[in-house]
Amino acid sequence: GAVCAPPLPPPALVLRAGGGAPPPPHAAGGLVFGPTAPAALARVQRLRTGLCLNYASIGLVLDLLDRISLLEAALRGRGTRSDTPPWT
Repeated sequence: GAVCAPPLPPPALVLRAGGGAPPPPHAAGGLVFGPTAPAALARVQRLRTGLCLNYASIGLVLDLLDRISLLEAALRGRGTRSDTPPWT
């Protein structure tokens, strides 16, 4: 029987994992991503497999998670306390 490889993430998510801008080309012609790219791509894969999300919805989920992190950081910076611990 035929075996196929798992689908690759679309280029937009790969670029986002690399920091949002296209990475500089390597001398050998490949792309070089920053040190956080593997963790970001692993996060995309966990969302895809763990929550059965398609790649279009993963972009939205990542945006929302980033926004939540910013809002939680702003609350911590202001010294605002809540009786409930953060959900993350």
